[in-house]
Amino acid sequence: MSGAVAQGGGRRWHRGLLAPGSSGRRNLLLAADDELAAGKPYAERLEPSPGALDRIAEFLIAATIRPVRGLVRNPSASLRIIVREAARHEPVLRAAIDAELAARASNMRARLRHRGFTPELVGECFGLISEAAFRTLGMRHYDVQMMAGWGLLQGKLVEMATGEGKTLAAALPAATVALAGYPVHVITVNDYLAARDAAELEPLYRFLGLTVGTVVPGMERPDRAVAYGRSIVYTTNKDLAFDYLRDGVALAGWKGTLRLAVERLRRRGSDKPDLVLRGLHFAIVDEADSVFIDEARTPLILSASVAPAEETTVNGQALALARQLVPDEHYTVDLSRRLVTLEDAGKDHLEALSEELGGVWTSVRTREELVSRALAALILFRRDQQYVVAQGKVQIVDESTGRLMPDRSWERGLHQLVEAKEGCAPSPRRETIARITYQRLFRRFLRLSGMTGTGKEVSPEIRHVYGLDIVRIPLNRPSQRRHRLPRVCLTKAEKWRLIADTVEAVAVVAGRPILIGTRSVAASDEVSAILRERGIEHSLLNAMQDRDEAEIIARAGQPGTVTVATNMAGRGTDIRLGPGVAERGGLHVMLTEYHESRRVDRQLFGRSGRQGDPGSCEAVVSLEDEIFTTNVPRMTKAVRGLVARGIPAAGWAFPVLRWLAQSAAEHRGVVARKYNLREDQRLDRVLAFSGRGE
Repeated sequence: MSGAVAQGGGRRWHRGLLAPGSSGRRNLLLAADDELAAGKPYAERLEPSPGALDRIAEFLIAATIRPVRGLVRNPSASLRIIVREAARHEPVLRAAIDAELAARASNMRARLRHRGFTPELVGECFGLISEAAFRTLGMRHYDVQMMAGWGLLQGKLVEMATGEGKTLAAALPAATVALAGYPVHVITVNDYLAARDAAELEPLYRFLGLTVGTVVPGMERPDRAVAYGRSIVYTTNKDLAFDYLRDGVALAGWKGTLRLAVERLRRRGSDKPDLVLRGLHFAIVDEADSVFIDEARTPLILSASVAPAEETTVNGQALALARQLVPDEHYTVDLSRRLVTLEDAGKDHLEALSEELGGVWTSVRTREELVSRALAALILFRRDQQYVVAQGKVQIVDESTGRLMPDRSWERGLHQLVEAKEGCAPSPRRETIARITYQRLFRRFLRLSGMTGTGKEVSPEIRHVYGLDIVRIPLNRPSQRRHRLPRVCLTKAEKWRLIADTVEAVAVVAGRPILIGTRSVAASDEVSAILRERGIEHSLLNAMQDRDEAEIIARAGQPGTVTVATNMAGRGTDIRLGPGVAERGGLHVMLTEYHESRRVDRQLFGRSGRQGDPGSCEAVVSLEDEIFTTNVPRMTKAVRGLVARGIPAAGWAFPVLRWLAQSAAEHRGVVARKYNLREDQRLDRVLAFSGRGE
């Protein structure tokens, strides 16, 4: 890692960002030498491996001290110091000419390296960046954006409401760290946002003497290396993860320190460098809860195509055998855990059915695994929910965002079974080369921070796994959003009719824009169909129309506009109100099915009432919705009985039903993420023992 090295307390420290828990003149530290991973081609943090006593202490602190501290102290109050420090420099900075501001920015590196990221110096730097933003972008940072930037620089998870300007706030710590000479990664949830944010902020960074790069899918490896070589790079979490894995694969066999030094010398002047990253120094993760939680359920696997085996016939046979098995007799299905279990009776029946097939079907373990996966493909993986069929191919849908992931596939032959089920041409099987979880990747950054609109619900897990404390930034303007009581229907058909009635009243008659959020492509198509039946014009945004996302969202705030969208969470594009809309009540948001996480519900509601605008939101749901029937089937049946008898359940029973259903779903997610992390660590130890690494 570049930068001066200071001696202190018997340990060698790398000067740079704030050290955890440091303050005042001690804010010079990035990481101690014994916190840096050895034998790596560039700087990254040694992955923590706390002992049993450390874990017990952390649990006790999290269960006792932190909750009490949160009650007696507002974490955001300590961030206001940066506003005062920036204000002290404002008169001088406003009076300076452009050349003087550029000279100040050029001189910042030496000052930051020498003094560290103290409030006094960072306040001056933030004031300089804000003045430069006004001259290049026509925007000056609000006080709350200054506070958010200071929180990010200290390595916190910053919660800011939708529309409060997270993109501009992130430019403050990004430019400050880049001015100090450290590589900066700003990580977003999709390539459109990465390219958009980099392009919007490029004039600001150029004014400060910084360069900006963008890494998006489809770029060649040499182009990626050039982009990562810029002062600040905007990229997606998936691109970063796979580039990190590819760097590891490129250096397989070069694990020793001497060999790495030789490799770096060999690469000088090369047109095609083996490495693309410059190190895991400082990261700002946008929509951090989506990346850290929702997308952390499955590991990132770098794979390569292998020669296709003679499996087309086998997959067809597996599906045919699976269709002959009887549910509850030969197998059981646990929808809440997404698990199909083959019973003893099913195993015996399967043996009889496959007796004449020969080949792989003579192996007991192989045939049972094949048919179990075939049952999962038939029952658990549904078209227009977990995947869509586009251009003759099965493409996975990201259930947390509603976006297509055409470059991803299910492993262990499951993808090929789904393709066989849909009659698509089989894609090549893939062999795992390297893998890592987001939990392990992001913990390797020397300094990690994040932004989100909804992090409170998962703050304990994020603190435990990533070491990030959450701080909620106050609103720049008071919220005017009105929350209506949820409306509960017995059936989905009744729900769709009620939604259509509401659209007619709110959008057609009152002229207000309305946003309808759905959980799946299939649900968005159902809403669209009933709106078409009533002759209501609307825009449809789901995994099949992902390319039109920005244009559709840009129009969503116009008078009388109706927009149907899957999982709006993390879309990152503000819905601005059109002329006369504020006077009519603003944007109305309708949630048509509760999500597994309460955070995602809150994200959807947060689309209305941005920056003090008027707005309203409501939930119109059905007791046939999957969240209820899967997670709390017995209680759902009881509540259905109450509603059918005319007993109002929304006032008391339904909130309990919703809480139980979402709590069960969220608990499964926590368990799955813990399992993935433990499994990834176990595999890493096995690979390290064999000399392969990750």
